[in-house]
Amino acid sequence: MITIGLTGNIGSGKSTVARYLESLGAIVIDADQVAREVVTPGTPAMAEIVENFGPDILNSNGSLDRKKLGSIVFSDPRAMARLNKITHPRIVEAINLEMQKTNLSPGSRNKLLVIEAPLLIEVGLYKGVDEIWVVIVNENKQIERLGERDGLSSKEARLRIAAQMSQEEKQKYARRVIDNSGSREDTIKQVDRCLADIRKEHFQETD
Repeated sequence: MITIGLTGNIGSGKSTVARYLESLGAIVIDADQVAREVVTPGTPAMAEIVENFGPDILNSNGSLDRKKLGSIVFSDPRAMARLNKITHPRIVEAINLEMQKTNLSPGSRNKLLVIEAPLLIEVGLYKGVDEIWVVIVNENKQIERLGERDGLSSKEARLRIAAQMSQEEKQKYARRVIDNSGSREDTIKQVDRCLADIRKEHFQETD
């Protein structure tokens, strides 16, 4: 099994790449989904978050109000650090367990396992993958997407972009870079070229 660490900053479109790979038969572990699962009501992480940030960050049904919490942590680096200390170790542990289970599953040898994680590099998950793909986008497109998708103002979008490792820094870790600034068709063509290269480099002996 070849494990790809797929990353990119907020609004880069890495999920578009992940869903396409999944449609071709890849196994995808979505770190954002794992992150949601570790903070469901009743979990230790949720209890710590409420203890640190207060009950006002909860919805009426007891679930996490992600938008309200985001408005706090993206404007305060110390608050972000406190949240990361609570959630990141649990997210990494859950993803590593899922990777182990997937690698042991029957028929996994010639499959692709994709770890879709915005913080792949920052939390150290990149150390457990065979190669890193970074999805990039120009900042104007990034801000536009965040406004359409999440209803963020330009100022809010810029705060979230600034809170992440820069695209330039992430590219230093990349085996392959996909520019998602253009059309979906153009992005898919780039992914197809990456897959063709992987087949030559990794699966040549088994073909």
